[in-house]
Amino acid sequence: MLGSNGSKESKESKESKESKASKAISKPFLRLYALALLFFSANSILNVILPLRIEAFGGSNSQIGFIMGAYMFTCMFFRPWAGHLIYKHGPGAVLRILLVVNGSALLLYTFTGWEGYLTARVLQGVCTAFFSMALQMGIIDELPEEERSQGLSLYSLFTYMPTILGPLLAVGIWDWGGMGGFTVVMLVIALATALFGYRVPRQDVSERRGTAAPGYSGMRGMLGQLVRNRPLLVCSVLMLLVSVVFGAVSSFIPLYARQIVHGHAGVYLMLQAAVIVTARFALSKRIPSDGKWHARFVGAVCLLGGAGAWLLSLSQVWGPVSFYSAAVLIGLSQALLYPTLTTYLTFVIPGSSRNVAIGLFVATADLGVSLGGITMGPIADWFSYSTMYAGGAVMAAAAAALALLNRSMQARTPRAESG
Repeated sequence: MLGSNGSKESKESKESKESKASKAISKPFLRLYALALLFFSANSILNVILPLRIEAFGGSNSQIGFIMGAYMFTCMFFRPWAGHLIYKHGPGAVLRILLVVNGSALLLYTFTGWEGYLTARVLQGVCTAFFSMALQMGIIDELPEEERSQGLSLYSLFTYMPTILGPLLAVGIWDWGGMGGFTVVMLVIALATALFGYRVPRQDVSERRGTAAPGYSGMRGMLGQLVRNRPLLVCSVLMLLVSVVFGAVSSFIPLYARQIVHGHAGVYLMLQAAVIVTARFALSKRIPSDGKWHARFVGAVCLLGGAGAWLLSLSQVWGPVSFYSAAVLIGLSQALLYPTLTTYLTFVIPGSSRNVAIGLFVATADLGVSLGGITMGPIADWFSYSTMYAGGAVMAAAAAALALLNRSMQARTPRAESG
């Protein structure tokens, strides 16, 4: 009898844990993930089409990198304020305004020349800063500690899912559809995102409001927080360095692939995206979510990105095997690094300043991607794409060394401060 009761209690306990663990994939969160998928679907096409169109108009690698980098640079600039304003006004109202602005930016691409693309990239950057912060802070606030890494990984998973088929669609549009096909696709994406976004109930996004986000004290205060907080500083520098590699890939692979025997930009980007999506789905529960600093794990993930960049630099000599192997390694690095560092920071940063601090961290990731286009483009003009990607490999190796040199970082903030 006791054995039967014990078995029953064990079964109920197991079911209770499974029910609790399912919150990250509950219906409200699935709505938010689906909205993220729609919102970011245009980028998978624009990241291929824009470099090709700018080059066709006579633009240099420096100009391509500047326009492509403007998107994430704007994200970086607005991201810290996004956490503050979303806390103050509530994410529901902010999201609805952003969907209109984002739709306008997508339509701007369809009837302007490459000079007008800069305005559209800036508008998209502002929208993305607020949109992603609203959804990520909602996930962090609403999920229990042990599920944060899973929720953030699933959010990232859905933002990358369009990049599996998007690059191939973009190449098809470029080769056969022309601007007519491009216009139709942008219009469909803009309307679908707006209609779905307006149907997402407000209660699906945390509506906590206040007069100001705790911990928000202007740019000087935010930068001071970055310098004083060692975990935040280390994670931000790591993300900045490795994100340069990610930015150089997204900005210049559509052009570099044409220099590789049997190289195809759509296949490369599809393969990299498939690795990101698969890894985030399969490994979402294995990403550390215990508040501890896993220096070796983080260092290894950085080295994956560095090895991928090094293989890219050798692809003109070694051919398609090196080229597509780089997609796998960089995809793994991109899949694991961001959710690992973000989850760690949610534990070690006090709840009173977490929104702004996470905004600062994500801003450094944006800056890295932006610099991957803005600063690496001139290197490609002066030297070559191979030299550019070799430089990215060195930066990723430096990030790995930084992770290992900080093994003794604070494990976690006391629960009383964690909010």
